[in-house]
Amino acid sequence: MNLIDRFLAVQLVIRKKLQLVGITALLLACKYEEISVPVVEDLILISDKANARKEVLEMEKLMVNALQFNMTVPTTYVFIRRFLKASQSDKKVELVSFFLIELYLVEYEMIRFPPSMLVAIFTAQCTIGVSREWNATCRKYSSYDKNQIL
Repeated sequence: MNLIDRFLAVQLVIRKKLQLVGITALLLACKYEEISVPVVEDLILISDKANARKEVLEMEKLMVNALQFNMTVPTTYVFIRRFLKASQSDKKVELVSFFLIELYLVEYEMIRFPPSMLVAIFTAQCTIGVSREWNATCRKYSSYDKNQIL
């Protein structure tokens, strides 16, 4: 999760409070992702008691409000699962799609494409290679037609 980046993009924070932002982001990420969440006191100990419990809880409230309760953002994984299911792809197409997406995640030039477009492109290439068609179902779930993605 990119909580710190997104929070700092909308909220000005002084340098002395960055450690507080970090442990609060860790707390939020744990609450969102983990089964067993660390207690606030443990995070305070990790930070060498640099902040009080009240400060961590206040920063948590500030971060959640600044992010407008949007804890996650859509990623290529979300889109690829949806498109693969919609196109009723087999295991081979699924594996090739995931492989291609991972390859292009490290290419800086690919940042100009939204995650939905990347998945549509690669799922389409795999699907077209197998079935030779980008059908109405694929078009519906991706919102891209064959000409846009090729």
